Amino acid sequence: MPSILSTYSKEELVKKLKTQKKLLILKIGVIILLGVLAVISTYENGVSFNTFLPLFFIPMAIYMYMEYKRIKNELVKRK
Repeated sequence: MPSILSTYSKEELVKKLKTQKKLLILKIGVIILLGVLAVISTYENGVSFNTFLPLFFIPMAIYMYMEYKRIKNELVKRK
């Protein structure tokens, strides 16, 4: 079964790669910020929902990273 990325042109893949990279960096920044806020919140108020909030976003960041790698590998195969 051919991958969906093989239907994109090289220019579209480059654009998608740039977008994916920006979104991945943004997502990681949000997770770090949430982690810092969770530590501060836990210190002041004890364990609450905010303590575990960053853990819900980590799988999304991992999936975005895997997608980034797939796009990058597709571009390498085309060169």
